[in-house]
Formats: sequence, structure tokens, C-alpha cells
Amino acid sequence: MKTVLFACVHNAGRSQMAAAWFNALTDPSKARAISAGTQPGPGVHPEVLVTMTEVGIDLSAAKPQRLTDELASQATLLVTMGCGEVCPVVPGLRREDWPLEDPKGKPVERVREIRNEVRARVADLVSREGWAAARRDEDIRP
Repeated sequence: MKTVLFACVHNAGRSQMAAAWFNALTDPSKARAISAGTQPGPGVHPEVLVTMTEVGIDLSAAKPQRLTDELASQATLLVTMGCGEVCPVVPGLRREDWPLEDPKGKPVERVREIRNEVRARVADLVSREGWAAARRDEDIRP
């Protein structure tokens, strides 16, 4: 079982969307995703909740958590999204950086674009690694 850790600053937008998309598109016997932030916020951004609900993903119960060395050490891959040098360095941990705009406070139209970009990047990762669920990822609305 592989674990992918998606990390951003507040764990209230990009990383929450990425983990949710990953878990929706991935065969759970092959991999799973968690998310965290370097400075976790109090909750998922309202505009993120709205746009993810539009595609059938409910993040209302998601709680931002702090990105720690211990949490990072459980991962196979760390995908950073704007936390830069603050993200922990774990020897042997693969790392990718996805420069994505923070959706906080953006108009819903822009948040939808960010959501769709996150989905595309996640779908590409899942495909590259061979972790796709038996159902087609087209079954999950973009």
C-alpha cells in the first residue's frame, strides 16, 4: 500500500482537493492519499467545499492537520503545493512540486479552474503510477 501526502500551507484548499480526487480515482488496495499543511487553517475554505460538492465530493468533515516529519515519514510520495522550503525533507521520500494557485478568497469560477487543474494532475499521477481504480476516472465528474 502506497501513501501519497499532499501538502500546502493551510491544508484547507489545494491539498484537500488533491487528496479527495486521489482517493476517488485510485484503487484503494494500491494507494491512498492524506493531506496536511505547514500552517493548518481552522477548516476547509468555503469556496473549496462548494466547488468540490459540485462534483460529488463532500469535504465538510475534512479537518486540516499539521504537516510533521512523522506524517511525512509515512508517505511514499510527497506532493507539495506552495509550501516551499517549509515542507519537511525526508531522506528517501520521493517529492514532486505542483505550483498551483491558492483558491482561498477566489471567485467560484476561478476555484473551479483550480479544482479541475488539481484533478488533471492527480489523474496523471494515478495513471503514471498504475494506481487507477477499476472504474474509469471519467465516472467522477470534473
